Amino acid sequence: MVLCKWDDLPEHMRCDEVKEYYDILSSRKGSLIAKRLFDFVVSLLMTIVISPILLILIILIKVDDPGPAFFRQVRVTTNGREFRIFKFRTMVVNAEKLGAQVTQENDPRVTKIGHKLRKYRLDELPQLLNVITGEMSFVGTRPEVPRYVAYYSKEMLATLLLPAGVTSEASITYKDENELIGSAKNPDEVYVDKVLPEKMKYNLDALRNFSFLGEIKTMLKTVGAVIK
Repeated sequence: MVLCKWDDLPEHMRCDEVKEYYDILSSRKGSLIAKRLFDFVVSLLMTIVISPILLILIILIKVDDPGPAFFRQVRVTTNGREFRIFKFRTMVVNAEKLGAQVTQENDPRVTKIGHKLRKYRLDELPQLLNVITGEMSFVGTRPEVPRYVAYYSKEMLATLLLPAGVTSEASITYKDENELIGSAKNPDEVYVDKVLPEKMKYNLDALRNFSFLGEIKTMLKTVGAVIK
């Protein structure tokens, strides 16, 4: 994994606010290469090893609620490129048409098995496929839908210099994000105005202090947070 040339970035990303982070990452190419090699090898091995578990989860999802086992949605990753994320479906079919794009506490759209999958973050396991292809990384800013990325400040755009992540320091801190949003009348507004800016402080700090070993520590912290 290497950064693209500055002049090859989308025009709206070529600003002073992003350049600060670009220069930091440019000086750490060794860590970037190690990050990509680790992502590819480990995600491929994990997919092979846990394939029986994935099959069992697929069956449980389909038995619990008729419909597809996977949830595919357009998200944004490196350099603002759109891709389709893989997740296990934890909500009823067409949930996006029945409410906000963020999930609230006790959201009635979440299925019975969905609650369990979300609690232990098992719904994220299919993202191993996104990691293998390079669309995502184990650690990085969680990928947002295009409508939320449209609210990014110029500095926030710096988080798009690297692939979106399965986990991050922000994800650990805000693992109970739906409780923070609570029963807000307009959860999308609360997310954009309050939650997203706070999460971005962690994401930008992670870029300033980026290192391969630092990301390994974040992965270990994630495991600890999930099994609590």
